[in-house]
Amino acid sequence: MRWEVPLCRPEFRQDELEALVDSYRSGWLTVGPRTAELEDVFSQYVGARHAIPVSSCSAAMHLACLGVGLGPGDEVIVPSLTFTSTVSAVTHAGATPRFADIAGVTEPWLSTAAVEEQIGERTRAIITMAYGGHLGETPQIAELARERDLILIEDVAHAAGSRRDGRHAGTFGLAGAFSFSASKNLGIGEGGMLVTDDAELADRAARQMWHGLGSQAWTRHHQASPQYQLGMLGFNYRFDDPRSALLLSCLKRLDEDNERRAAIDRSYRAAFSQLDLIEPTDSPSCEDPASYCLFTAVLDRSLDRDEFRKSLAERGVQTSVHYPLLHKSGFYADPNVRLANSEDYASRCVTLPLFPQMESWQEELVAEAVRESLSRPVHAAA
Repeated sequence: MRWEVPLCRPEFRQDELEALVDSYRSGWLTVGPRTAELEDVFSQYVGARHAIPVSSCSAAMHLACLGVGLGPGDEVIVPSLTFTSTVSAVTHAGATPRFADIAGVTEPWLSTAAVEEQIGERTRAIITMAYGGHLGETPQIAELARERDLILIEDVAHAAGSRRDGRHAGTFGLAGAFSFSASKNLGIGEGGMLVTDDAELADRAARQMWHGLGSQAWTRHHQASPQYQLGMLGFNYRFDDPRSALLLSCLKRLDEDNERRAAIDRSYRAAFSQLDLIEPTDSPSCEDPASYCLFTAVLDRSLDRDEFRKSLAERGVQTSVHYPLLHKSGFYADPNVRLANSEDYASRCVTLPLFPQMESWQEELVAEAVRESLSRPVHAAA
């Protein structure tokens, strides 16, 4: 399939590619000076005391769950409307996920009221997910967690650059996990970042991400007689200097890229404002910068979503669905779980292309393809 407008399209500028090549030329290919610099720069950008680069957001989530001591017998309240790693991190730590509903069909993030309903005697933590980069009810859930003496972990894979009242996503709870996978705002291929203000959690994560060793290669490189010291069991969740170099360069234009994403978001909303059969999900406040990682909308219940997506594909417009509900399929399927808002949203949502390098003709093609499809709708089977 040839896409005139792909869902996303990572692109790198010449200076960013040169930074990557220079890192390879340096001969330092593992965790080194550029990774140390990235830790400092990223922690300053988000306003956290510690930032630990790791191999993926999934790794960051896993280290966060282990670092706060989650384990067998503990329950963690999570969304079902999310990518699997939000919840699998809980399972890998030995704890049990407990699903809660989203706020509404155009508000696809955890509801504070729904979270509170799920709190029980075994509840130890809550995990929020900043859907599409929107912080949703994160501040309210953070307050609830404080009141009930619960741990809050934030999955902020979508939210690089998202802030609420000057506070960056990932800093409302004890820990936050970012993603650098290809479709994200800082998409470099793969990678993640764990941020926290907790020194003990940061130290444990820094050790566990490299097999539990007491010091990393860059530290031992400056020692006259370095030694391996295995302090705990760990994992190979390392990051590396070439990706750190690329990220350092890309981070310089993150806010600029997000402003461009916001402009495309506004363009879509204006184009769809007079259409009856499609409704965009709520946008962040114009007073708060946001990542606009995804543009999602909800189709009328009468429409056949598959046919809608096929009609856009015929025009070369790629679409997706974020996300199939975890409690409805696969490993976490549970027929006893009922999440009315999540189930309604997941059955009708669609994700449209959004990336900062989109050209005006591509924006217009998406809007035109949507209008054309809705002018001759294929209705869902009764």
